[in-house]
Amino acid sequence: MSGLVNTLVIVAVVALVIVRQFRANRVDTDRRWWILPGVLAVIALRDHGLLDAHHHTASVLLIAAELTVGLATGAGWAWTTRVWVEPDGAVWSKSTKASAGVWGVGIGLRLGLFAFGALLGVHQNSSALLLALAGTLLVRSGILRWRAQSLHRSSASAHQPSVHGTAYGDHEVRSAWKERV
Repeated sequence: MSGLVNTLVIVAVVALVIVRQFRANRVDTDRRWWILPGVLAVIALRDHGLLDAHHHTASVLLIAAELTVGLATGAGWAWTTRVWVEPDGAVWSKSTKASAGVWGVGIGLRLGLFAFGALLGVHQNSSALLLALAGTLLVRSGILRWRAQSLHRSSASAHQPSVHGTAYGDHEVRSAWKERV
């Protein structure tokens, strides 16, 4: 694919993902959450210009750094997302202000990597960014699904009368017998 098409795909995916994640969304742990990141990775890896032939080592190191930033951004985004269980047992999530901060830092680091590559004279195209975006989404979705499943399991055991409050981060445990006294 051309660089322009990759750029349009990146902008569309980022806009869609960010807008959706700052609204409450039901977390479906049974869905195939890895499909979108997989498609993005295939699109990125099909590009023959992913590595600069004249600066092979530097371009590999820049892509590795880009992937590291992408994976760290995905993990940070997943851990700063609020996850909770509704009374009907549905697990929901919503990104927080800290999630926006993680995105800001991730974008800043990516811009810094691009500038560093430009200083070195390494030809860079949008495929590396697309690959890192795939990694970001894959790690974020995986961690979020894991958190949702563990929260859902803990809320299933919460049907015992001694545990209340199933929202992520709610560490307050109240005894039911004390409430009845």
